[in-house]
Amino acid sequence: MLSKLLIANRGEIALRILRAAKELKIPTVAAYSEADKDLMHVKMADESICIGPADSSQSYLNIPAIISAMELSGSDGVHPGYGFLSENPDFAEKVEKSGFDFVGPSASVIRMMGNKVSAKEFALKSGLPIVPGSSGAVDENVHEEAEKLGYPVIIKAASGGGGRGMKIVYSPEELDSAIELTQQESAVAFGDSTVYLEKFLENPRHIEVQVLADRHGNIIHLGDRDCSLQRRHQKVIEEAPAPGIKEEKRQEIYQQCIEACRQLDYVSAGTFEFLYENDNFYFIEMNTRIQVEHPVTESVTGIDLVKLQLRIARDEEIKIKQEDIILKGHAIECRINAENSETFLPSPGKILEYHAPGGIGVRMDSHLYKDYVVPPYYDSLIAKVICRANDREDARARLERALDEMYVLGIDTNLEMHRKLINDPNFINGTFNINYLENLNKEK
Repeated sequence: MLSKLLIANRGEIALRILRAAKELKIPTVAAYSEADKDLMHVKMADESICIGPADSSQSYLNIPAIISAMELSGSDGVHPGYGFLSENPDFAEKVEKSGFDFVGPSASVIRMMGNKVSAKEFALKSGLPIVPGSSGAVDENVHEEAEKLGYPVIIKAASGGGGRGMKIVYSPEELDSAIELTQQESAVAFGDSTVYLEKFLENPRHIEVQVLADRHGNIIHLGDRDCSLQRRHQKVIEEAPAPGIKEEKRQEIYQQCIEACRQLDYVSAGTFEFLYENDNFYFIEMNTRIQVEHPVTESVTGIDLVKLQLRIARDEEIKIKQEDIILKGHAIECRINAENSETFLPSPGKILEYHAPGGIGVRMDSHLYKDYVVPPYYDSLIAKVICRANDREDARARLERALDEMYVLGIDTNLEMHRKLINDPNFINGTFNINYLENLNKEK
């Protein structure tokens, strides 16, 4: 019943979880690596426990170490955040079997939705629209299937994620080598060489729908987000609600997501991700965790998603009814990374000076502080700047001001890239797709 919560993550999301737990009066335990002893949430948690060396395979990905930390600290629940073990079904299963609460859905649901082939099969059964493609893993008929779909096609790793394990194929001559390369990459990155085939949509947008469900049969959606501005399949800017989508299409996809949750017996926060092209949605995957971009949804709904996750884990009912959820205004988020704006090379190091933007409608999610040393071992995300206003243009203008106000000295950041992007005419007009940023970078 979550009398003590272990936070099995780091950086800004660990701090975000800690804050939500404190508001619910849940004591917290920070599980940290040797490289992360100076993290903000480690200093603020009620207790902290080192779970291993800097290498994530020996700390944040080390399931026995985390289970031991729970036992040693007397924690009865764990929040995995995003990344690391958040969508690892073996971890969720071991937590469950150890008699602890995993803040998220069941291990079986994570396992099914984490595999793109089984997720696609479920989507078909549940009535979610899908991208045309192979019904399962590629086989000897792959050339025939590719011809039927029409080139270009895309080869995807069944267990892939984070933009890895994907190859676009433009001709039959490229197909066999693309399959082989994707299988090799998938085996190394995910321990699973299974790949499948899909029609490649050339200019779609990336739209996602946020859902919440409890153990008492209550399911709600919290609208949608546009996450189309991406670099190497990694999201850069997100906003809510997604601009330029017909209202009837929104409502249709919301109801389909609710029904899919019902069929899954889904519990906790989750996100359905879609490609959107020519007024049609196509399911691509479900993220069975809290997402990096959840603050834009919080900003337009006024609902604390992480607190609700924790309440659901305590077996509480969702008190909010669907009709009570009204989206107010518009919110945009920029992901600030410790990396060079031009080369995108990581830039670890000591923060010499740091100023966070503020003012009305500005939210800053960050674990940074002066003299903190950004380590070289983990994802380079160091902050998220989220701005809300009554309409999209006012939110964009507010974000422009906030980015100009923010500075980080001592390391390189991608602040300059964000300053340029939000002033890009196509961003201002909302006329961009998932390829826009990549094409922009190619033109440089």
